[in-house]
Amino acid sequence: MFGELKRLGRETVVYGLSTVVGRLLNFLLLPLYTHCLSPADYGIVATVFTYIALCNVLYSHGMDFAYMRFSRDGANDGGDISTPFWALLAVASAFSALIHLGSEPLAALAMVPPQLSVIIRYAAWIMALDALCLVPFAELRLTHKPAAYAGIKVANIALNIALNYAFLVAVPMGVRGVFLASLLTAAATFAMVSPVLWTRLEPRFDSRLYPQLLRFALPLVPAGLASMMVQAIDRPILQRLTNDATVGLYQANYRLGIFMMMVVNMFDAAWRPFFIQRAPNPGAREIFARILTYFAVGASFLFLAVAIFIPDLAALPVSRHKTLIHPAYWAGLGIVPIVTLGYLFNGIYVNFLAPVTLAKRTDLVAYATMTGAAVNVVANLVLIPRWNLQGAALATLAAYMAMAAALFWAGQRVYPIVYEYRRLAHAGLCAAATSLAFWLWGHPVTPFARVPLRLGILALFPALLMTTGFFDDEELGELKAVLKARAAPENSNPTGSQE
Repeated sequence: MFGELKRLGRETVVYGLSTVVGRLLNFLLLPLYTHCLSPADYGIVATVFTYIALCNVLYSHGMDFAYMRFSRDGANDGGDISTPFWALLAVASAFSALIHLGSEPLAALAMVPPQLSVIIRYAAWIMALDALCLVPFAELRLTHKPAAYAGIKVANIALNIALNYAFLVAVPMGVRGVFLASLLTAAATFAMVSPVLWTRLEPRFDSRLYPQLLRFALPLVPAGLASMMVQAIDRPILQRLTNDATVGLYQANYRLGIFMMMVVNMFDAAWRPFFIQRAPNPGAREIFARILTYFAVGASFLFLAVAIFIPDLAALPVSRHKTLIHPAYWAGLGIVPIVTLGYLFNGIYVNFLAPVTLAKRTDLVAYATMTGAAVNVVANLVLIPRWNLQGAALATLAAYMAMAAALFWAGQRVYPIVYEYRRLAHAGLCAAATSLAFWLWGHPVTPFARVPLRLGILALFPALLMTTGFFDDEELGELKAVLKARAAPENSNPTGSQE
């Protein structure tokens, strides 16, 4: 048993690190795009990639998850890789051929200029190649090869960055270059996973297995679409109600929410195995409640730090005479705190996964996700005409809040947990007071101006928690012990004398 747990731990670390490294590498595209593309061009890129993300759910139609499920259950004889792969090849080829042939009317439908209709054709085959990689990647996970999986994923992102640089800087191609880079990267990734197929793929199709795969896979599609709608449907709606330049401003600044997003992703990776393993233990529900409290406090501090210092981050020099984000995009910085707060509520939603998972009612997750998608669409349609890109950010925040509320309500019905509501409200009031102080004395912000004042405002949040009785005696004792332990090495040889 312990050997299996150790292996799980090692694989979790590798998969988690690959995700973090991948997101950080992808973040490097932000200065490249904002300095090489106009806001309008970046808006086109963001919108078309949103359509790609939504269509990818249809291309995959849950077949990779079905393959993993049936291989593990033994219902898939010997792990038949051929049937799901040929199914994906047929679906991807048919969809992409239709999109390729209809690229010009589809470009008009997506509000892509006629001279850029080629990017729709590129997108068609990007999606096809991505779909063909799904089963090989699933096989790498099934056969416990996390290093190969992570290595290919990171290589994919590194190659994409290099090709983007080539097609935007070395040989400037504008929007076309972005999609050509993605197409070549998708082809290279398929080449990298192809060895998985060489020894397993056979010219056969199991007509008895395929219906079983579909019965498992197809119910995943609505939830997958809803999840993608929560994350990305705001871009096409914003484009329809405003223009490409507004979408470009929105996309560039939305990506600055990466810091909270990464914290939530890392917490999610650790949280799921934690609550599953601890659930049988006495006092588990109290521990789960306490973890939500600590998460809320830590995430609130990060939210405040981002809100107070985001102009400095945007103006951070990344090369000679260039900042992280081109000044032409700074007009959208006001959405970053809203987006960050949205990711905070997404983290609270992740906390609420424990009750429904332990009650074996994961169907309720789909209900919560669809609720969030519906709220996102309606809120975007209502708020964007009034508040422009700030309205889109508020709609995303509303969607994540709705998801958290829906999952909380569902979870309390099937696996009640008494959360520390008073302490959560206490932390929220301290965060609100700190935000008010920043609004009154630290706002508006000029990059790198009044930094000591803003640091003092940020320090107000933990100071309020300490002075208003948020922490109990046990927590204060633990905190003092940690600080004492860290100070011990420094005090053990204060004079620096040698023996």
